[in-house]
Amino acid sequence: MSIDFGRLRRQAQRAARDARRRTDEKLASSVSSLTVFTDEEVRELFPRPADVERLARLMEIVKSSDSDNRRLMRLKDNIDELGGTVLKLLALLA
Repeated sequence: MSIDFGRLRRQAQRAARDARRRTDEKLASSVSSLTVFTDEEVRELFPRPADVERLARLMEIVKSSDSDNRRLMRLKDNIDELGGTVLKLLALLA
């Protein structure tokens, strides 16, 4: 029996795309339930899972029960990684 590796590769790629899409939809739904954004807006603003992860980290800092000074210190410590997310959100307010 001959194995069609090209077909197998295409099936695996299709399955990976489908899994990515379903994961992205679930992430967007989770974030939209915690914010004022719709699922579609979340997917548009934060299209990659890494973007959603950064948004979650930023929300964790902002919503923390720590003092303002402590939250500012945490934000400062993470600004290189979270700065793009902050800018996206502030651009919506401008």
